[in-house]
Amino acid sequence: MPEIIINKSYCGPPNSGNGGYVCGRLARHIPGPAEVTLRAPPPLDTPLAAGMTDDGTWELRDGGKVVATGRGASVELAQIETASLAEARAAELLALFRPHEHPLPHCFVCGPARANGDGLRIFAGPLRRRARTPVLAASWAPDPNLAVADGLVASEFLWSALDCPTGFACNYDQESGSFEKTPLLLGRMSARIETRPRPGAPCIITAWPTGRDGRKRMADAALHDEAGRLLAVARTTWIAVEREVQLGRLP
Repeated sequence: MPEIIINKSYCGPPNSGNGGYVCGRLARHIPGPAEVTLRAPPPLDTPLAAGMTDDGTWELRDGGKVVATGRGASVELAQIETASLAEARAAELLALFRPHEHPLPHCFVCGPARANGDGLRIFAGPLRRRARTPVLAASWAPDPNLAVADGLVASEFLWSALDCPTGFACNYDQESGSFEKTPLLLGRMSARIETRPRPGAPCIITAWPTGRDGRKRMADAALHDEAGRLLAVARTTWIAVEREVQLGRLP
């Protein structure tokens, strides 16, 4: 049975794995587009067993506890938002990139307290557009340490890059032009990867909210290269929680 260890450097909240990264690690075992549901906070530096059940679902287990489940899925978005690299870089100036503002400053994907090459440092901010649906954008040039043997960026880092921008899209208030402070945790993520980029290649991430249902907040995201070629898309569901739950201080 394959074993997965989420290194502490890939944290989201201080004591658990970044949701997109964990989903992407499990999705490695699933051919094609996949949907992964997080059932419990993924522990760090802990051997987790990955295995397929009789019905074809993949499970990630911490002893007797199911941490995540995954399966093949169709990932087709109702719309795909785009932005130029210049627009994405301008949007970043409106992101929560100061550690004292940020809900999880040490997050592997969006944490401003992470150094270049240590975290992805993806800071999604709103595009200056008049539209019914707000769209956030960020630029990303993958670090060389994210590549695998074929020279391309590993798939789990594309899942990671598409994760946090959707959480901020769920919390962006277009009327006030500010971000709500509702603590969120990723509950489910589906992704389809078309092409993996090379390290250093400028990429553009866009993310936009798609709805709310009680404590659930939904958002989609897309990853394009500088020429506008679609690299990957994702669909996410986030859960509004108490701050202590987000930080892993309550069961």
